[in-house]
Amino acid sequence: MLKLSGEALMGDKEFGIDLNTINSITEQIVYIFEKGLKISIVVGGGNIFRGISASSAGMDRSSADYTGMMATVINSLILQNSIERKGIDTRVLSALKIENVCETYIRRRAIRHIEKNRIVIFAAGTGNPYFTTDTAASLRASEMKCDVLFKATKVDGIYESDPVINKNAKKLYDLTYDYVINNELKIMDTASISLAKENKIPILVFSILEKNSLRDIINGKGNFTLIK
Repeated sequence: MLKLSGEALMGDKEFGIDLNTINSITEQIVYIFEKGLKISIVVGGGNIFRGISASSAGMDRSSADYTGMMATVINSLILQNSIERKGIDTRVLSALKIENVCETYIRRRAIRHIEKNRIVIFAAGTGNPYFTTDTAASLRASEMKCDVLFKATKVDGIYESDPVINKNAKKLYDLTYDYVINNELKIMDTASISLAKENKIPILVFSILEKNSLRDIINGKGNFTLIK
């Protein structure tokens, strides 16, 4: 399972979508797929709309989160188009019913698409407010019985403090689920880490903005932090 944050799709932009960045990401996804590995994707929507930020500004939390879910559908359709232009069959399955643009998520349907050698993109989070797309990624990874959850961010792993603020921040390479939870590391929310722990799904945190980072990791190289 690959979890892409919405921010990862921005490239160097302050908001929105950078098509060159998306093309670079989907080239790596296709590379993995063509090596015979099955891959599914959960994408966030923070590059378009963040429900938590809108809620803190006074918007009703449920309405804000549903708006954020719609943003993930936009990102999913753009990813789908980029992958299919490279000749790979995909399906977007949404936790919200939007039947004119994508299929509604049903677990057995998703499994069937994967069995038919399609890349499945899961949109709209869990379909419920108050749950992040990180939790959706752990949930779908559990339902699809994935071997590993790749958490793609703008940083090449987990640090003791924010490496953007503290240039001397120490990088952490191998962590336990409990260490991440007990030390309140903010790389993913507690619910997503707990769900991954319960289902014994390792989480690999890396930077999608590094050139060929995902490709390198698949080939046994690259920079990342492993949670297990």
